[in-house]
Amino acid sequence: MSAAEFLELTDPATFVRHDPRDYWDRIRPAHPIHWHDSPGDLPGFWVVTGFADVQAAYGNAKQLSSARGTVLDVLLHGNDSASGKMLAVTDRPRHQKLRTLMLRAFSPRVLGPVVERVQEQAATLVAGVVELGSFDFATEVAEHIPMTTICDLLSIPDGDRADLLAWNKLALSADSEEADELDSLIARNDIVAYFMDLAKYRRDNPGDDVITMIATAEIDGVPLTDEEIALNCYSLILGGDESSRMSAIGAVKALSENPAQWAALRSGEVSLDSAVEEVLRWVTPAMHFARTALVDLEIAGQQVRAGDIVTLWNTSANDDPAVFDDPRRFDLSRDHNKHLTFGHGPHFCVGAFLGRAELRALLAALVTSVREIELDGVPPRIYSNFLFGYSSLPTVFR
Repeated sequence: MSAAEFLELTDPATFVRHDPRDYWDRIRPAHPIHWHDSPGDLPGFWVVTGFADVQAAYGNAKQLSSARGTVLDVLLHGNDSASGKMLAVTDRPRHQKLRTLMLRAFSPRVLGPVVERVQEQAATLVAGVVELGSFDFATEVAEHIPMTTICDLLSIPDGDRADLLAWNKLALSADSEEADELDSLIARNDIVAYFMDLAKYRRDNPGDDVITMIATAEIDGVPLTDEEIALNCYSLILGGDESSRMSAIGAVKALSENPAQWAALRSGEVSLDSAVEEVLRWVTPAMHFARTALVDLEIAGQQVRAGDIVTLWNTSANDDPAVFDDPRRFDLSRDHNKHLTFGHGPHFCVGAFLGRAELRALLAALVTSVREIELDGVPPRIYSNFLFGYSSLPTVFR
């Protein structure tokens, strides 16, 4: 292929103007890994597209580091300022200790009441929009479930939740090309500052909540700093809201476009659990994650040098026909659906159980309350080269 046939992956507009699935289907067979030159003075990076190579890279934490950052835009402009403090951008051995601490937030004792609340909220929201005629599923349903869930998990005061949702929608993606990067930076800083204040308060006024649990814990006999607490709460908000929201929106869009699959789900021909996994594979909200090579190594026959940026494209891996039979078919009964939507290896998403529970609750609510799903317009894609999804989904439920 000529250079002109490769899309500019650093530009969010690429993923608005082009169908990324068509692109990866063209690129993957001949270029399972290839070098991508960035525009201007930005560093180039490796693009890994095949399932086996992406999975292996996720598992290779000894040679591929997360500490500099795990999102392409961050790595193109330097190191992640949260390096060594936030779970996602920490390497072993501290990563394992911090992960063990964070997993306390996802214990059955903590998650039991949260999942019950998710199920109740999803049922209420879906039942409430059935009689509306045309409505925006993204704003009326999808944006409420994950943010409420994470805020319940962290015991965020009700009066603060609208601000957190607004900040988070700006932090990782935008609704249009006109979005200001400065607004995104300010939003991220607002979230961290909010949790800094809340961490200090919960440390001085401990309660039975996840933030208190983190704030009063120790690693190697040393308490986490307020900044570390804030950054890890921030990561739960970022990961738990945007990806789950995009999954919910993508689920309804896919069901509307595949009525036979919707009928199979409604009739009980396919299970909710199987449907959840196919939606996660089909949507793949986090298109990529990134690593930095610690040493010279070989990936799919290419020599990667120490210091190189390596991007792992989940959205391509989850469509790899070497692993998934007829991957461009939305099939809720798909067997052996071992997708990489939540990553793989040491950095496998700590919130995967909760993400699945949210999506399962939504699908269960749809089965209970909705007969027909139709789109009522063309949904606009979000402006991002990290997340894939839609900012709006005009919908009719009957």
